Amino acid sequence: MKKILFAFTILLSSFCAGAQKVKDTIAIKKLLEKEAATWRSGDVKAHADCWSVQPYRRILVSTTDGNCYDVAPENVISPPAGTMGKGGHAVLSNYTFSIQKKHAWVSHDEVSVAVDGNKTYSHELRLLEKIKGQWKLVGQSIHIYKPG
Repeated sequence: MKKILFAFTILLSSFCAGAQKVKDTIAIKKLLEKEAATWRSGDVKAHADCWSVQPYRRILVSTTDGNCYDVAPENVISPPAGTMGKGGHAVLSNYTFSIQKKHAWVSHDEVSVAVDGNKTYSHELRLLEKIKGQWKLVGQSIHIYKPG
């Protein structure tokens, strides 16, 4: 009887841990979609709410011409005039998650579609932390490419 109870306890705790990871996965996907949408709509306040600026942050962007930019997180929270709100939409796919308590990384692909229909393709790695019960972006690496 003790063995059955022990096995049931382990099974139940595994199920609960799995359920939390599913909740976190859904919350993170919603955050990433919100971050993409608010950038394109020009909603500075909602976009800034997706982020938490930390002293160890990095936002790296590599371009198809071989350049790499280290973007200051302040430019994400309070972007220079004319850099956001140009419309369009983004399609995020091919997610891979690693969630460890209050820290996570997510890799995904993104197709950004401008208002004129032009597409930009990228592989992205996002770093997140759960702060006051909410997932926030704290860093990212974006690699823009031309599909082969």
